[in-house]
Amino acid sequence: MSREATYIGIDKDPTGAMNPTGNLIRDAWVFGFLDESETCEGWSRGRVEALYDQVHNEWQKYGMLASNLPDELREKHHRIYQEAIRNAREKGWDPEKDYPD
Repeated sequence: MSREATYIGIDKDPTGAMNPTGNLIRDAWVFGFLDESETCEGWSRGRVEALYDQVHNEWQKYGMLASNLPDELREKHHRIYQEAIRNAREKGWDPEKDYPD
């Protein structure tokens, strides 16, 4: 009997979660769908996909652009993503290597 794979948690991702799931969780923090302490550890694929739908629908209100967010959300987005970038770089993430031309 196999067990469904679950998410490791944004805080446990070895490369700092600089990937679509990590971005989804950070965006859910920005929009207040999740508390910033929620790592989503143990979440099933279905639960992550439901969060994706919720976050995607919210982004559509802003044309999918952080620059269109209201000031408070834009500042929160900037803070969350700057911290994520710093953390990922400390773990060895290299955007040049991981996202080549």
